[in-house]
Amino acid sequence: MRDDQRRIRWERRTQVPFIVLAVLYLVAWTVVAVDPRVASPLTIVFAVALILIWITFLVDYVVRFVLAENRGKFFVTNVPDLLAAILPQLRPVVQLRHVTTAPFFARHTGAAQRFRIAVFAIAFAVVFVYSIALTVLVAERYAPGATITTFGDAIWWACVTMFTVGYGDYSPVTPVGRLWAVVLMMGGVAIIGVSSAIVVSYLNERIRQPHLVEQAEIDAGDDDGEPENADGAAPR
Repeated sequence: MRDDQRRIRWERRTQVPFIVLAVLYLVAWTVVAVDPRVASPLTIVFAVALILIWITFLVDYVVRFVLAENRGKFFVTNVPDLLAAILPQLRPVVQLRHVTTAPFFARHTGAAQRFRIAVFAIAFAVVFVYSIALTVLVAERYAPGATITTFGDAIWWACVTMFTVGYGDYSPVTPVGRLWAVVLMMGGVAIIGVSSAIVVSYLNERIRQPHLVEQAEIDAGDDDGEPENADGAAPR
């Protein structure tokens, strides 16, 4: 138990720094992906920063794994963290889970929970699409027959793919690009499913609310009505 407490303390102390690192990683990854000059000084500096931040992500996962009391349970329940350590492009997406731990989202009402899920879904969709668009751009830019060669092409393709529109004007041609396209498709299905669930939950609550008010008025009327006899019937 002592090791688990140490792990929890480690996670609390590093939560904000790693959110900052995730943002810096996304900025550096943007510069490296968008700048076509592979050997430019700016690209080299940000590429080194990417490697150092990636190493930091790996060290963080290893430290948390070592400090965990039940390492098997930690491994199973922290698969997204492992994927983010191996594929740092996913780290900004994984770090979004800390946004919902803010006190503002601590309320347990239906509206508060829907708002919490909606904020997370929107942030997840934006960061998810942006990160994969950059990754596919790097994989596709110089490939023979590639259609995704600019930042705008990559963002357009990612949005069209995630929302299952599928115009077909842009598509990845490399194995790496197609692999990330599959990841984007799977994430898009999850995002659309969550969005649909939020809408259905909101509509159900709006439909039920008048019935609940009406039932409350009926109950209040029964309480103020004529007294009943012992057998439950109202006196004549």
